[in-house]
Amino acid sequence: MNKLISRLVDIRSDDELRGLMWGTAYGFFIMFSYYILRAVRDEISSADRGNLQILWTAVFFVMLLAVPLYSWAASRWSRGVFVPLANRFFIACLVVFWLCLALLPEAARPWIDRVFYVWTSVFALFVVTVFWGFMADCFDNSQGKRLFAFIAVGSSAGGMLGSTVTAVLAEILPTLSLLLIACVPLEIASWCAKVLHGRFATGNVKVAGESARVISGNAWSGMRAVVASPYLMGIAAFIALMTFASTMLYFQQANLVAEAFSDRGVRTAFFARIDLAVNVLTVFFQVYLTARIVKWLGVGLTLAIIPFVTMAGFVALGLYPTLAILVVVQVIYRAGRYGLTKPAREMLWTVLSREDKYKAKPFLDAAVYRGGDLVSGWIYAGLAAAGLTIGAIALVAAPMAGIWSILGWKLGQREEALAKAQEKKA
Repeated sequence: MNKLISRLVDIRSDDELRGLMWGTAYGFFIMFSYYILRAVRDEISSADRGNLQILWTAVFFVMLLAVPLYSWAASRWSRGVFVPLANRFFIACLVVFWLCLALLPEAARPWIDRVFYVWTSVFALFVVTVFWGFMADCFDNSQGKRLFAFIAVGSSAGGMLGSTVTAVLAEILPTLSLLLIACVPLEIASWCAKVLHGRFATGNVKVAGESARVISGNAWSGMRAVVASPYLMGIAAFIALMTFASTMLYFQQANLVAEAFSDRGVRTAFFARIDLAVNVLTVFFQVYLTARIVKWLGVGLTLAIIPFVTMAGFVALGLYPTLAILVVVQVIYRAGRYGLTKPAREMLWTVLSREDKYKAKPFLDAAVYRGGDLVSGWIYAGLAAAGLTIGAIALVAAPMAGIWSILGWKLGQREEALAKAQEKKA
């Protein structure tokens, strides 16, 4: 196994290989579960597209409640307890949704859909944020630059399998069956997290018993840490600009797909096929390009690439606002974001403290992310209400993607400076 993986990854010990494989498996099952549910959520966005900005407002306020609760849990239990606990909480929620869909009358379906949409949006950010925070805690900065791209491959492979399962079953089985299927990989992911916690220490602080220590601070520590740190504020701005670009594409997608397809099952299958294409291209990036690009160009330029490409995509969509162009831009954007930007962005956290990884990171990745969605959603609604077409909105978004690119480059420079400072102290 070491010889096989070493052809793709710079492995420097057997223990590092084992950590890599368990981390990859954890990511695989997390994304397997999520991508079973993602197409179901996206179909709801097309069916209820007139209320999208209201749903995103609800998501934001739920996040404001969820982040302090998660920080409280991190202060009460070690990572080996609260990480599996978070996953199993979401499993219990899926069972409750299944019961509601199975037992409540059809007239309740629109409201179940809306609650499920909000819940899935919270689920998507929390399980992924917890996963990458855990990876940044298990591996140090040097390991992250070598290993995170391959770990992300596991996540993409899980997404591919989840998308395939949904694309095949969406037109055969009722939606509620998919909810129960998604519970299985989520439970397996909990066991992977437990193994990683028990066998692998923290990345930056190799102190006996450190990984079993509960995280200091209270429910609001993450918010205070972000305000006090220019570096974390930069990451917050990067996330906000990323959500702006994502929201513009997402709302355009919802409108164009709703106009093209009227059947809900066909729309769900269409979204699943887009997800599958995204994950295939993402794996190509992660296996063959990401680690090499980070090594050749550094974290900063790696973070700048996809925002720059997105700016060009918005210009293309502004000139030719069709579903075909939208799908091409969306696939390239999402594949690049997951394949290049996501691993590089997670490397920014390897130079920070455990408290930042488990407290500030959820606040940024969850509350700030959804806050960006909220503001961007209302901006899109306002631009549409003012009479701007899909093409005109895309042209408005293009300069913001350019600013996003510059910020990514600056953050990478700061990460490298912090990494060098840590090496000198060691």
